[in-house]
Amino acid sequence: MAQVETGVISDVVAVLETDAGRIFCKGAAAGNPMAWMHRNEARINASLPPQMPRLLWQVEREGWLLLGFEYVPGRHPDLGPDSPDLPAMAGALGAMATTLTPCPADKVQSAAARWSGYVPPEVVDGNTLIHTDVTRYNFLIYEGVVTIVDWSMPCRGAAWIDTALMVIRLVRAGHGPEQAEAWAGQIPVWSTASPEAVSAFAAGITELSRERAQQRPSATHLGPLADAAARWNRHRTG
Repeated sequence: MAQVETGVISDVVAVLETDAGRIFCKGAAAGNPMAWMHRNEARINASLPPQMPRLLWQVEREGWLLLGFEYVPGRHPDLGPDSPDLPAMAGALGAMATTLTPCPADKVQSAAARWSGYVPPEVVDGNTLIHTDVTRYNFLIYEGVVTIVDWSMPCRGAAWIDTALMVIRLVRAGHGPEQAEAWAGQIPVWSTASPEAVSAFAAGITELSRERAQQRPSATHLGPLADAAARWNRHRTG
């Protein structure tokens, strides 16, 4: 068994060496308030396209919830300026939005409900299954192919939302907002959003991100992400 260092929700993340091959395992201990995310990921897995890792088993025993997935080799992408990984990332997000429209999953939270009070519902309404947690750690690149993992926070909404959320990640990684939006322009679904919709989304996500960072000061990744969202929002508002 090889332990994996990345991840902030699971209590255990490991690659298991079995007679049948490698299995990626993640789990939550009893009392973990975020265990619902593991249940969410297990429930949604069968609705994902076949190129996504399949859930092989789900075990609840002795105070643990454990999920076993098909192992996917690869490394996390570099999101920095001039990274050679950026074209592949654009292609993966574009393909994902096309494949997951219409939304293939039942009983998925709507984007309007997810961002209620921050973004007008008509801005994010849509019928695409979107990932929403587009940290670089949820992407694996192997031989030029990008696999998107950790579907624990999906919702149903506008097809361009994951691209917009990646714009924030690119700003955090060192891109200027204009540079990040130019990258987004490679992705066909980006053009389906009106500039007004994108600006409203940027403003709402900035407010929400700042609140989350203030509420969870121990989560050190939230502050820089909120700063990146604010920088993008300032660019959108002039």
